[in-house]
Amino acid sequence: MAIFDAGLLAATGRPRPRVAILPTASAPDGEEAFQRWAAMGVTHFGELGAEVEPVLVRDRFEADDAAAAQAVGEADLIYLSGGQPDYLLRALGGSAVGVAIGAAHRRGAVLAGCSAGAMVLAEHAFDFRLWLLPWLLRWRAGLGLVVGASVVPHYDAWPEPVCALIALQAPRGSVVLGIDEGTAVVGRNGTWQVHGAARVTVWRGRHRERYRAGEVFRLDGLED
Repeated sequence: MAIFDAGLLAATGRPRPRVAILPTASAPDGEEAFQRWAAMGVTHFGELGAEVEPVLVRDRFEADDAAAAQAVGEADLIYLSGGQPDYLLRALGGSAVGVAIGAAHRRGAVLAGCSAGAMVLAEHAFDFRLWLLPWLLRWRAGLGLVVGASVVPHYDAWPEPVCALIALQAPRGSVVLGIDEGTAVVGRNGTWQVHGAARVTVWRGRHRERYRAGEVFRLDGLED
């Protein structure tokens, strides 16, 4: 991801961008996993020339910490780690850190998410748990920073029928982005471009389209 993330840093327009790493989604997996995500972010973006601060928010109580919100609010790039999306939404939704993420987005900061982190940035996110039988999927509101979208990460790690089931159960009007591993999609001014080794599958209702590195699309259905 070095070349790709260097491009995100360059997009901030800062000679030494400030990066905030939020490993919150990994907190349910234990302190070791939580600290590992934070350390990976510090090392990775530090080697790319950024000033990096891990914002160690483990739960909703810490998400209301004023210092954590300030660190996020001042960042040029905010990175949300992988982990459990439902937990991440419960921790950040309506919190001081969640509000700071939205404010940073409006002023032009770069927002990036891996797996669960990518899921919660969208308008809708799903929870997939066996205890939800017979309905394995539960949809809930995301942070809403990518309006009209839902994200299915690790798309190529799942059988296509399972991915189709998820996409077809998405809230009405939601565009579903199925992002393969080793792949990213970057949005700017309404246009989204694919980067990386594989592809992005875009579902609009029952209509499915595939895009590979360099190709662009719009969430409103109008292609560039």
